[in-house]
Amino acid sequence: MTAYAIAHLRSVDFGPEIVRYIEEIDDTFTPYGGRFLVHGVEPEVHEGPWPGHVVVVEFPDLEQARAWYRSPAYQAILPLRTEHSDSSAILVEGVPPGYRARDYLIKVGHS
Repeated sequence: MTAYAIAHLRSVDFGPEIVRYIEEIDDTFTPYGGRFLVHGVEPEVHEGPWPGHVVVVEFPDLEQARAWYRSPAYQAILPLRTEHSDSSAILVEGVPPGYRARDYLIKVGHS
């Protein structure tokens, strides 16, 4: 099942550390099949406050996403982002083809 790494960047100190992080992050994806889906665009906000930007990276599955996040290559550059931005990051598993919102009701016992 496809998985995603999602980051919400609310405030970024765009100095040399962030530049280095951006220059080096692509290579950390390669061994894990990761690729950017969303990066560096202004979100079109329709509901509620959304300060900052969102980044979405796709991986073949959750195990590959976890392996990437824990990898020595990514861990080596991670402080460049975390120490120079106000941000949050999560890993989430996608849904299978054909998924419908009502499938969630079955999952939680409200069929």
